[in-house]
This record gives sequence, C-alpha cells and structure tokens, in this order.
Amino acid sequence: MESYATALLYAIPFFVGLVLFEVLYGYFAKKQMHNVMDTVSSLSSGLTNVVKDSLGLGVIIISYPFLLEHLALTEIKTTWLVWVVAFVVLDFAGYWNHRLSHHINFFWNQHVIHHSSEEFNLACALRQPISNLLGYYALLLIPAALLGVPNEVIAILAPIHLFAQFWYHTQHVGKMGWLEYIIVTPSQHRVHHAINKEYIDKNLGQIFCVWDRMFGTFQEEMDDVPPQYGVLKPAHTWNPVIINFQHLWRLIKDAWRTKSYWDKLRIWFMPTGWRPSDVKERYPVEIIEDVYNFEKYRPEASKALKGYAIFQMVATTALMLFMFYNYSAIGFDGLLLFGAFVFVGVYGYTTLMDRKHYAIWIEVIRSVLGLALIYGTQDWFGINAYASLGSLTVALYFIVTVCGAVYFTYFEKSYSTPLVS
Repeated sequence: MESYATALLYAIPFFVGLVLFEVLYGYFAKKQMHNVMDTVSSLSSGLTNVVKDSLGLGVIIISYPFLLEHLALTEIKTTWLVWVVAFVVLDFAGYWNHRLSHHINFFWNQHVIHHSSEEFNLACALRQPISNLLGYYALLLIPAALLGVPNEVIAILAPIHLFAQFWYHTQHVGKMGWLEYIIVTPSQHRVHHAINKEYIDKNLGQIFCVWDRMFGTFQEEMDDVPPQYGVLKPAHTWNPVIINFQHLWRLIKDAWRTKSYWDKLRIWFMPTGWRPSDVKERYPVEIIEDVYNFEKYRPEASKALKGYAIFQMVATTALMLFMFYNYSAIGFDGLLLFGAFVFVGVYGYTTLMDRKHYAIWIEVIRSVLGLALIYGTQDWFGINAYASLGSLTVALYFIVTVCGAVYFTYFEKSYSTPLVS
C-alpha cells in the first residue's frame, strides 16, 4: 500500500493538471464542458476513492496469489510475452467486470458513481467508487493464473491499466480513424456514458475495443444521435459518498418492502434497474424519459460558494497528498483517522454545495475535532517535522471551514447568479 500511496503522489497532480488544461482549453476555445460544482464533485469523488484504496479498505473474497498458487498450469518464460499476455488478460477481465457492473443490480452500485455526472469531461473519469468493498476481481483473472502470470506483473500493470482509461473522457477529440477499430477512443466512450436508448450499455471495453466487437456490445457514435450524459435515475446531489450508495439503499428498501420472499432474494441478481412489481407501483422512482429535455442538477450557487467549494477541494487534496507523503510515519491507526477526516470533509463541503442545512453540523464537528487533535498533540500527523507552521496552517483551515459553513448556511440567503454553470 505504501508504494501505491507513493505513486499517487505523482499521479494525482498529473491528472488534476490535465483537468485544469481541459478547463482552460474549453474557456479559450469557447467550448466549455465543465460545470464548476460538477467538476468539484468529480474531483472530490476521486479523493475518496484513492484514500479508500490506499488504506486497503474492503474484504478480499479471493486473491490472485491464491489462484496462481493453485491453478497455474505453466509459466511464461519470455519476459516481454509475460507483460503482453498480462495486459491483454487484464483488459479481457476488465471488459467482463464492466459488463457485470452494467447488467446486474448489485454490481451496478459499485459503478454508478462513474456514470453519475451529467457532464462528460476528464474530471468525470475520476468519479471512482468507494462502494466496491468486496474483492472478487481476481476470479476474472483465472486465465492469467492458468498461464502462470506472476503476481508482481499483475500488481504493476493493474494501476497502469486503470490510469490509461483516463484520457478518453473528453468531448474535445473527434473520431480517430483506424484506431477506432483497435482501442477505446473518446468517441466510443462518449457512447458508453450516454443515456440515449441507442447507446445504453454499449462500448464496455476499457483499452481495446475488440471485445465489444467480438461480444456484440459495440456501438458507433452517430451524428444524428448526440450523446446525453448521466444516469436514468438521476443522483440529484454533488455528494459523492451519497451517490456511491444510493442504488444500494434503493435495493435494500425494495427488498424490505416487497411482500414476495422470492423477490427479496432475486432483486440483487436481476438486471440493473429491475424492481419487484408491488414495490414499483407503491414507491415510484424518478426515471428520465426524455433524455434531450431533462433538467440537469444545478442548484443555485453564488460565485462565493463556487470559490469556497474549489478552496475546500484544493485544501482537502493538499491534506491527502501530505497523508501519502508521510504514509509510513503516520502508521495504520493514524492513517485510518486521517482518512476519516478526508471522508467527512468531502461529505461536509459537498453537502454544503447541495445547500443542505445540516451541512453546518458536519463541518463544525469535524473542525472542532480537528482543532482538538492539533491542540492535544501539538501537531497534525507529523506535519511540523516538514513545516514549522504546518499544524497552525491546518488549524487555520479548520477555522476557515467553520466560518464558511456558518456564512453559507445563515448569511447567504439570496443569490446573484442564475442557474448556470
């Protein structure tokens, strides 16, 4: 986990820099694809995901080393061939995992966050899950285990394979000629994120598009069907923690409310969106019918609130980067506590972005606890060893957080900006 945290120290600024570049390009090209609050929500989702993954939170049902030990029939000796085979097998497994997430109710919960943005840009690529708490992915790597692909190779290639899926989340790149027949391109992935009936559940490939062409899930982007983005059951929130578990919560409620014991069991494994008939009638859920004319989620937000949201996202990112930088010195218990501050922080300021009145209590309690920790330890997880005013700076951040929460809850009653991005 420490090596993963170290890699994130370089990866996060790189990805955020690319998002900023796309924002600036959109501004100067007068083709802006970013909404401030949506982009902050997307980046904040990425923060929760990397913290969760760096702490190893979740239950591993079965691990790849276990499968390798018990299933390997041979071992590829040629060095370059090992890497090629491993990457292809990883992509094949990724296709089927992706397909599973789109077609089964229970597994959709771990993927819905990625589709929840009603925009399509590089930032939405960072909407990654924290709800994938069951580690079953190794089962899809049985072909690699049979071929004896070393665990070290898989461990190195897995994050590379994930990071390589970032670049094609953009509307600024058109079709790419002959590459459209080999790799997943921005055009193909725009189709994948679209909620148009012509595009739903298509283009599930991650790096190579050959799997979609082989298994009948490929769909070309059509000029007369412009992609519309989001999910058919809209999230209606900027809070990525809530989005991560909305679908699961609906499944739990439907399973509880239905009178059929058979439906209580099968709802988890039915196609995505399926609901028991008795519950569907009594408890209707909003579903977008007209994908071209639905109202996007854009609660009113002043320039001050947008600026504050950006400040909170940047400050939280800085805290998290310090957490990764000082990963080994902080220790596991400290990392859990630090991670909790990051999670609650994201929950708090994105709830404030939603204009929820209870956001102030989340922000105030978190800040008071943070200040108490600094007072009690005279430090912030060892930051004073790197900056003499480090803990004082963090304390000032918590004070600003309290002031911001109070101001946007009780003093900013009216808005000077319309419902625009």
